[in-house]
Amino acid sequence: MFNQKERVSIKIDDSCLYYRYIPNSAAKYTLVFLHGFLSSSFSFRKLIPLLKTDYALLLIDWPPFGKSKKSKAFLYSYENIAASILRLLRSFQFESVVLVGHSMGGQLILNMLKQKPDAAEKIILINGSAYIPRFKQSLILASYLPFAHRLVKRLLEKTGVEGNLRSAVYEHEKINQEMVAGYMEPFLSEDIFHGLIRFLRHREGDLSSVEIQNIQTPSLLIHGEFDKIVPFHIGKRLAQDLPNSRLVMIEKAGHLLPEENPEEICRHLNEFVSVEKGDRTKNFL
Repeated sequence: MFNQKERVSIKIDDSCLYYRYIPNSAAKYTLVFLHGFLSSSFSFRKLIPLLKTDYALLLIDWPPFGKSKKSKAFLYSYENIAASILRLLRSFQFESVVLVGHSMGGQLILNMLKQKPDAAEKIILINGSAYIPRFKQSLILASYLPFAHRLVKRLLEKTGVEGNLRSAVYEHEKINQEMVAGYMEPFLSEDIFHGLIRFLRHREGDLSSVEIQNIQTPSLLIHGEFDKIVPFHIGKRLAQDLPNSRLVMIEKAGHLLPEENPEEICRHLNEFVSVEKGDRTKNFL
């Protein structure tokens, strides 16, 4: 958890990004965390105490999620969200960055590298999503209906936060009230449903295999064996497309690896970050 010595800030510009920065003057690397769809930086809370001694940490709620503003003027495309995050990183002027993305956060990282290939020295994709096409035109047109946000709200309420967590977590006994409350909090305001409608409307399809194959950044892919949200075969396909990547499978785990296996994630992360360029070999499962 964050203590009073850790900096908590809000970056307000045309992208209205909310972030939390935990500095570490002795650290070589800054880890930048991007959460997944329907989530927030809350999902990384178990990693923070395991990593903050060795790294500076920047956790970002990317719009329209978490505590970032749900602006009606903002373009909720991957391209624009990625560009906004890159502007935020430039404002910090970090020397050595490792981008860490969970689920759709991984897709944002790939978009960032498409725009700025040297945005990070290394990337880590945890259950990284990929190859998802744009929403059908009929859904995009439906998003302009005045009551569309209510339909999205009702759709999410059918399964509820706990139901979604049961789909995302392999061992259901790991789901507790803290988790349920943390993932529910961003959805207590009506603004999120208006933001989701705009995200549905603006989001492009994921990057193509050809675009991914052009990304040369050293990459570690960590994937849960029994991920129902982003199946393991997606991780294998990503590993084949990313030319400088390694894939690790976490056994008996689902989609929410930062919740389910934080210690194992940190072990693989530390090993990957500590290896210098030129010392790694491609390793697929």
